[in-house]
Amino acid sequence: MALEIIGAGFGRTGTYSLKAALERLGFGPCHHMSEVIGDSEQVRLWTAVTEGRPDYASIFTGFRSAVDFPVAAYWRDVLAATPGAKVILSDCDPEDWYGSFSQTILPLILDKASWPDDRRAWFEMIDKVVIGKALSGRTDRDGILSAYRANAAAARELAAEGGALVFRARDGWEPLCRFLGVEVPDEPYPKTNPRAEFFASVKSGIEETAG
Repeated sequence: MALEIIGAGFGRTGTYSLKAALERLGFGPCHHMSEVIGDSEQVRLWTAVTEGRPDYASIFTGFRSAVDFPVAAYWRDVLAATPGAKVILSDCDPEDWYGSFSQTILPLILDKASWPDDRRAWFEMIDKVVIGKALSGRTDRDGILSAYRANAAAARELAAEGGALVFRARDGWEPLCRFLGVEVPDEPYPKTNPRAEFFASVKSGIEETAG
């Protein structure tokens, strides 16, 4: 694999902005759930990961970086497969993150009665990735926050050893560029995909798959 950057931050921590930033800095294409939604082969490959049959080489073929779910749920496994990669934890206050996650990703997954039959494979995969793996099966507030904090703590431990960057979008370009060894662009750090746009992006991806 040519994967150089692995995102450890859960979805709704500024991962879409980070994707845009990494691609602007030359570390693209960047793998993100937005690619997985409309790609049946990615869904198949990630389903295999949830079943203990990972093929990360195939998943990340053509990508130089990866952020957001699904990779954030398996970042330590992916790092073991690509030990030279750098890890970035897109971070935010746990309570703020829960407020966003509980109004976007979580209800989308938990409302299984509304899953369309022809998109069930994608929904089943993200259920296993997010609930089953990232959150260790917990869907209650305390359990979700505990999983979030534990994931962040693991990345912070790696950062303390010099192997990762703990990054918040409000930090802007400078710490990200310093960590990656590239020049700071003369433009604002990307700001994309606010909460109101989340479901629109998911709907668009599903419609592309159906097409």
